[in-house]
Amino acid sequence: MDERRRTADKRRGRTLGRQYRRSAAAAKKPATEIRDREQMQILLRSIRLFLRPNVTAASAPMHRLSYHSPSRALLSFLASAPPWWPSALARGVFPLMAAPNPPVRRVSRSPHGYRSMTSGVGVKGEELDRPDRRLLTPSTNDKRDRNEGMHYVSDCELDSDGEEGWAEQIPSNAVDGIYPLYRIPMSRHRDGSLYRDTHSWKKEFRVADRNETRLEAMKLSEPADCVICDDGTCMMHRPCQMLQIFSLKLDKIHVDGGLVELYGYIAARDGLDLLLNHVINFSRDDPIIVEQGSFINIAGPKRGIELVDTILIEYDMRIKIGKQEKDDLQLIDGVSFMDDRSTRDCRIFTRRISGKCGSVEITASRLNWAVEATVEVLISEVDSSFNLRLGCFTSGLQKEIQIFDGAIGESGGLKRSVVAVRMGTSMDLKLKVGSESSVAAEHCCSFKANQHGSVSQEIKTDLALISVKVTWSTLPRGLD
Repeated sequence: MDERRRTADKRRGRTLGRQYRRSAAAAKKPATEIRDREQMQILLRSIRLFLRPNVTAASAPMHRLSYHSPSRALLSFLASAPPWWPSALARGVFPLMAAPNPPVRRVSRSPHGYRSMTSGVGVKGEELDRPDRRLLTPSTNDKRDRNEGMHYVSDCELDSDGEEGWAEQIPSNAVDGIYPLYRIPMSRHRDGSLYRDTHSWKKEFRVADRNETRLEAMKLSEPADCVICDDGTCMMHRPCQMLQIFSLKLDKIHVDGGLVELYGYIAARDGLDLLLNHVINFSRDDPIIVEQGSFINIAGPKRGIELVDTILIEYDMRIKIGKQEKDDLQLIDGVSFMDDRSTRDCRIFTRRISGKCGSVEITASRLNWAVEATVEVLISEVDSSFNLRLGCFTSGLQKEIQIFDGAIGESGGLKRSVVAVRMGTSMDLKLKVGSESSVAAEHCCSFKANQHGSVSQEIKTDLALISVKVTWSTLPRGLD
């Protein structure tokens, strides 16, 4: 009997010791980290319940969620999730139409599944957004290439079409400090799953409509119905939350060799008209030539991107290798959510879009109380060819938007660019002008944000006269 009592006492002592050590470790952790971990555990269970096909969701448009939604209580909880959660999960806006439970099959994780590649641009501020990393931290003895694939917590379930579910795409940590931009299941172009009306978000965002946005930039540059306050601001046309994309980078490609021919598009669908607002768009007949690690020249967007509630980021990019399109390799393909609750004002973030044959990094920021600046550059008095590099900085952020980088051989205008600028700040342009036989000279000009109107500046160089015109406009409320 004494032996049993001593054994029981030892067990109780070990149990109390473990509890004490856990309590002491928890006391050392910030309250936000503990809360985030608790939210992660509850959120994963809630997501899996919410995303079951036999759970109906509200019929209100997703970009304007109804407060009378039967799932409002769940959405309210999800909205308080940490900022590093994917937008659709944090917002809880992935309603499924009622349907019978589809058959599922369990498979093992493989490095050939959803991949997340090495990083390019890092942002210091991202440290605050990192979730608990215990489940992902590799052993120091692990000699495998970190590019091999994304690490996962457990096995995943595939639906009847072979797609991973939303909750199963959640990694336990970022790869090289960059989190993925999660692709919504059943949203690929090439296999046609995007156009199957099995999910209500596809109808709400009208993804079957392949038309480009009908709204032009500078729509409210000179409105006739302004109401001007004493401080000179217009009360009729208000600034709004906007998304500014700074850069796109070809992070990784699974193709031998250096340069590749890339074509396809990346576009946003916001609440203004739900149509495609292309950030880049290259045809197969006119692809761009890039290499791994290089930046992709951003030609768009056509107008400013409103970031109010939820928007879609849609992409379909391919690597041209054969004579016919069917022979080409798919780089990235799908649709992702982005919203105003999973982003922060004037906080630059980088996300990685991963695909079968590589990945693309997108660097962006949400700007509150922002207006649209349309930049037009005219070059005249050109005596001989020269090189021009034109970069833009917005809203006091130290991240450059590359507008142009190339050779100028004759007088003419550059393609106009649309930039979001926060009111109360400025947009700064930096120009580097030089020839092969001379050192490039740097010139700068600054434009203070305004709701309406336009302003011009001229820069006289030894090689040409460069005229810059900036037209200010707020975003319209829609097509009306």
